Order: sequence, then structure tokens, then C-alpha cells
Amino acid sequence: MTDALDTNTSLQTESSESNDIRTNKPESTQDTRKKDFTNREELIVYLTQVVQMPVEEVREEVDFLKQLYYKLRKNEIETAKAAFIEGGNDPEKFVVETDLLEETLKGLLNDYKVRKAAITEEKQRLKAENLEKKRAILAQIKLIVEDTDNINKHYNEFNELQNKFKEITDIPVQDVNSIWKEYQSYSEIFYDLLKINKELRDYDFKKNLERKEAICAEAEKLAAESDVLGSFRRLQELHEEWRHIGPVAPNLRDEVWGRFKSASATINKRHQQYFEAIKEVEAKNEAAKTAICEKIEAFDLNALTTFDAWDTKTNEVIELQEEWKKLGYASKKVNNLLFERFRKSCDLFFKQKADYFHNMKEVQIANLEKKKALCEKAESLKDSTDWQHTTDQLVAIQKEWKTIGAVPRKYSDSIWKRFIAACDHFFEQKEKVTASARQQENENLAVKKQVIADLKEIAASEEIEGKNKEVRELMNKWNATGFVPFRDKDKIYKEYQGTLDILFKKLNMHGNKARLDNFAANMSKMAESDKSQNALYREREKLMRTFDHIKSEVKTYENNMGFLSLSSKGGNSLVKEMERKIEKLKEDMNVIAKKIDLIDENLK
Repeated sequence: MTDALDTNTSLQTESSESNDIRTNKPESTQDTRKKDFTNREELIVYLTQVVQMPVEEVREEVDFLKQLYYKLRKNEIETAKAAFIEGGNDPEKFVVETDLLEETLKGLLNDYKVRKAAITEEKQRLKAENLEKKRAILAQIKLIVEDTDNINKHYNEFNELQNKFKEITDIPVQDVNSIWKEYQSYSEIFYDLLKINKELRDYDFKKNLERKEAICAEAEKLAAESDVLGSFRRLQELHEEWRHIGPVAPNLRDEVWGRFKSASATINKRHQQYFEAIKEVEAKNEAAKTAICEKIEAFDLNALTTFDAWDTKTNEVIELQEEWKKLGYASKKVNNLLFERFRKSCDLFFKQKADYFHNMKEVQIANLEKKKALCEKAESLKDSTDWQHTTDQLVAIQKEWKTIGAVPRKYSDSIWKRFIAACDHFFEQKEKVTASARQQENENLAVKKQVIADLKEIAASEEIEGKNKEVRELMNKWNATGFVPFRDKDKIYKEYQGTLDILFKKLNMHGNKARLDNFAANMSKMAESDKSQNALYREREKLMRTFDHIKSEVKTYENNMGFLSLSSKGGNSLVKEMERKIEKLKEDMNVIAKKIDLIDENLK
């Protein structure tokens, strides 16, 4: 029987400690979590009422309201900052307004803490007084059980002392076990010695057994309920009831206690597993959040030297922020530290991004001023009649233009048109003076038209095999023919290349190589003429714009492919068609890049 009581006492001690830590949430706390506070002022008014309530009933609610206050405060700051930025203001100049309500919050919390400390101190004092009262009662009970000759006379007195002992509840946790053992020991000695009517004794045993079996039945039901925390709290109450029930027949004591102990062990195990599962989830969240922090901290921000590079990394950071939002809490001791680390790494990234964009704006503005100066130089030379010297000057200015970086996008087209207009004006005037060359260009145009006609005739022929040599001769004739009028250049060249594409496809010749060979021959011939230098620059600018346009088109196709589902109807054919288009565009980009290289080689 002593072993059974020791185990019972151990369980009761554990339950008392747990009950102090994990009390039922007050109904007010549950109501607060459903309450939708629209602002912090409303929350402060409500908190002012809550802190006046009994401390033990609102402990969790006060903590929740404190956290909710700072969450609302954070949301207000983020909303104000977003509005500030949307108003066209510099994010770096945003200043958080002083939170006057925070002092009110701190005052309320401090008053609450003082009341809580006073209540805790008073509880400890009362527990100490109760302990001394119980010890005094035990001393009286000890005198009774030592008076073995008059034990029957002390029955009523013993019952009164028992009731007084049971009425005193809260004592220091560390003394619960020893006090209960001493009381139970004296009680068993008393009943063993008591010379009373056996029927009365058996009746007491029977009633105590019925009450303990009812407790066992309820504990067994609790072991199957889904509410783990509720079951654990109710178990502590059942242990408290068990303590105040007298003994049962000696032959049943171990059996009934074993039944209650078994149900208690099941509930305690489920309670332990519940918190272990929470710890496991928190550990996973901690690892995931730590990994996110490490990813952002690993970014080499000094290597981000272009707008595209910053935009790419910005998308990565935003994706990591969204991933962070989906994760639950980590353990309490590291959750706030991890959030501070995460926020610090994000703030550093976006600050350096803002600095980079600010600096690049200054660089682009400086480039704009340089290009304006070149425009002024070109405009001052456009009416010159010193054809050779001015040509050399303009060519030099055009080369210098190439070395200057980008300007703000809104000025890019206008500054280029201004510059090229000045250059074109000079070369057009020069061309008028050298009009004698036009007749030759017209004759060259007629020759090239005939070459195209001959090529088309070959392409239309049914017997095209073996015509490679003839095509090559016509291509050589084309390349050997000089310039054509500028207004016809693009049109006839496009017609020529289109005809060649048909021929190359039929003759199994590589169109891109032929174009490059043909383009290279033209570049070589154009390089011999001063007049052509200006044309080369214009051609290069044109090719660069075409290259950027195709590159943007490729990116658009690649992005669109991500939205197509191969499993959807028609999805597979659309993907294949897009892949063919992307491949063709990339081949065109490669040809354009090689043409630009050829132009660079022929620029003086």
C-alpha cells in the first residue's frame, strides 16, 4: 500500500506543477482573439478594462493583447510607408512617427505586473501559512494515533481534523508529497487501530471504492478523447479528488490504484507526445527560417552591377519572403531572433539596391550631359564644307559616342535622333556635292536587280541541281557591284536575301553563313569609303536595336512557355511551336551579333 501511495503522490506532485503552468485559457482570451480591433486606441481602451480583472484569469489575454498591439503598430508603419512611397517620395526619407500610445501601454502593463507580483507574493505567503496549519493538524493527529488505548474515543475528533486538513488546499509544491505521505500514514494507522463496528468500516471502504472506481472510469474515457490538453487538466482535478477519498479494503487497494495509475500514464504520455510534436514542428521551422536567412546573407551584393542583376535578385528575395510567411513559429527562444536576422538581411539588400539605383541615375545623367555636348559639336559641324576634315571629325565624334554609357530611358531616343540628325545633315550635303556618284549607283541598282532576276529564275527552275556554281557567280557579281541609291538599299537587299534564302534552302546551303559572307564583303568595300563610315555607324545602331528587340521577344516567349500546361489540350503543339520560334530568333541574334562584330572590324 505504501508503494501505491508513493506513486500516487508523485503523480499528484507532477500534476500540481503542470496545473500551475498550463491553466485553461480564460473565456475572455478566446473572445479577444475573435475580436477585430480596428486600431490601437480601441485595443488600449479594452486593455485598460482587462488589467483590472483578476490576474489569474487574464494572464494569457494580456500577453496576447500586448503582441497584437505591436502587430497593429507594425501594420500602421508599413501602410504609412507604402503611402509615402506611392506619393513619389524617397523611401529613405520616411520617418516613423513617435508612438505616444506606447507609453500608455507600458504603464498599463507595468501596473498589471505590479498587481501580478503582489498576488504571487500573497499566494506564496498563504501557501506557507497553510503548510504550517497542516503541520499543526498532523501533530494533533499524531497524538491521537499514539493514544492507542482510547482510539475509539477519538473517532469524531479524528474526522474533524481530517476535514480541517482537507479544507486547506494550497501549500508549497515541494512539500505536497511529504505532507501527504505523513497524513496518509497516520490515517492508515488510525483506521487499522480503530476498534469500531466492522459494518461501518466496510461501508466506508465500499463508498470509497465506488468513488475511486468512478474516477478510474472517467480517467479511462479521458485517455480516448481528442482534446489532449483538456484531458490532462481534468486528470489533475481527478488526482486532487482521489487524495481526499479515504482508503478502500486492503485487498483492493493495489488493484484500484493500478487501474487509475494506468489511465493516468496513458494521458500523461499523450500529453508529452503532444508537446514533443510541437517541438518537432518548431525545429523544422527553425531550420527552414535559418536556411532562408543564410540564402539572403550569401548574396554577393557587390557583384550586382546591372539593373537586370538587381531585378533578378529582388525576385529571389521576394520569393524567399513569401516562403517565410508560409512558415509557422520556431521555438520561443529563437523565433524573435530569427525574425530580426531575416529583417536585417532584407533591409540591407534593399538599402544597397536603392543606393545602386540612385548612383546609376547620377551616372546616366552625367552620360546625358556628355552626349548633349557631342550633339552640340556635331551641330556646329553640320554646315561645314570642309568635307574631308569634317568627315574625320564626325567619325571621331561617333566613335566617342559609342564609348559613353546609357542615359535615362526617357531621353534615349530624343538624344540619339538629335545626334544622328546633325550627322545625316552633313553627309547629305556632302552627297549633294558628290552627285556624280549617283549615276553609278543607279547603274549598280540595275545590275543588282538583274542579279536578283537571274537568281529568281534559278529558284523557279525545276532542274536546280548543280546550280551552286551559277548562284555563287551571281553572288560574286552582286558583291562586286558598288553602292546603290540609299533609298533603295534596304529594299533591294531584303529582296536579294529573300531570294537567296529560297535558293539556299533548295540547294541545301547554309543561309546564315552566306549572309555573313555577303555582309562581310559589303563591309570590306564600304570601309574603303569615308562616306560609308557614317552609314556603318547607323547600320550598327540599327542592328543593336534589332538585337535588343529580338532578345526581348525571346524572353517573352520563354516566360509564356511557363504558363502552358503540356497536359492541356493543344499545349504540346503550342510549346513545340514556341520552341521553334525561340530557336529561330536565337539564330537571328547570333547572325546579328556577328554582323556587329564585322562592322566593328571595319570602323576606322
